[in-house]
Amino acid sequence: MAKAHTSKAAHRVQDQPYKKRLAYFILGFGWIFIILAVAGSIQLGASNVGYTTVWKSLFFYDANNPAHVVIHELRLPRAIAALCVGAGLAVSGSVMQGMTRNPLASPSILGVTSGSLFLMAIAYAFFPGISYRSLIFVSFAGAGLGAALVFSITALSRGGNTTVKLALAGSAVTSLLSALSTAIGLRFNISKDLSYWYAGGVSGVQSSQLKYVIPAIIAGVIIAIAISRAVTILSLGEEIAKGLGQNTVFVYIAGIVAVLLLTGAAVSIAGMIGFVGLVIPHITRFLVGSDYSLIIPCSAILGALLLIIADDAAKMINAPFETPVGAVTAIIGVPFFLYLARKEGGGL
Repeated sequence: MAKAHTSKAAHRVQDQPYKKRLAYFILGFGWIFIILAVAGSIQLGASNVGYTTVWKSLFFYDANNPAHVVIHELRLPRAIAALCVGAGLAVSGSVMQGMTRNPLASPSILGVTSGSLFLMAIAYAFFPGISYRSLIFVSFAGAGLGAALVFSITALSRGGNTTVKLALAGSAVTSLLSALSTAIGLRFNISKDLSYWYAGGVSGVQSSQLKYVIPAIIAGVIIAIAISRAVTILSLGEEIAKGLGQNTVFVYIAGIVAVLLLTGAAVSIAGMIGFVGLVIPHITRFLVGSDYSLIIPCSAILGALLLIIADDAAKMINAPFETPVGAVTAIIGVPFFLYLARKEGGGL
């Protein structure tokens, strides 16, 4: 029986050769598309600037040129933030789906982002002068709180952890924490401060914030890639993973640390941007197969591209006014979520 399970597992990770070639194409050339997308994002805005101006501002900066100042102080940090947040949320979703074997797992659905925002609301209420550096640690702690609540509820439910139960528990916890955050905002008159985080976006990002977020995102991605082969085996089932000699406890702990780093950093800079961590892992898995050593890095690239493009769309939908990026990603993510929720036996 064990041999049969192992054989089945081995067969599952053997994907068509063209998928591996496609994965290498994404890894090899995805950065070129990201650079082009970042350049396009810098160029777009309330007043468009030419690519020549963008080039000169990056390599021949002139502090007396207003266009150069706008690019350096506003547009470049915004584009880099979109890149980091998109990559972080996509990798976080990939790790969560692989470890839980749940196609609906993502930071926004399993209460991770709402947990971050809940503790950030408390921090704003009781520590009005809190530094951004401290706020990041609060966001990490909140991400852990949200995830712990969701998994505790499903673990205590009759029948154990199932796909639908996890999604329902995540929705319940998200609603609860969001309601509490709103109540805190009204009670302490900080609703205006919290509205930015609930709308979700990178329009107000400053370069001083990026120096804290980028290391956390990079650390989370490195941890995720380091355990990617173990996640591939774990995605086939915990019993199979143990039978193949995997230290599942270590993989779970490392995966949780990666998710908290990635989600906490993303929420602390961009607020509640949903569905990136749900949609991108599925698209990536469809393109490159079931090997998480390819899924995770490819998800980082595709997630970065998606959020940069979504941010560009947010600029143009109702120009010169800003549309929340969270609304743009929801337009893509909600139908996808409903499709997955209706799909029977959506195993990974």
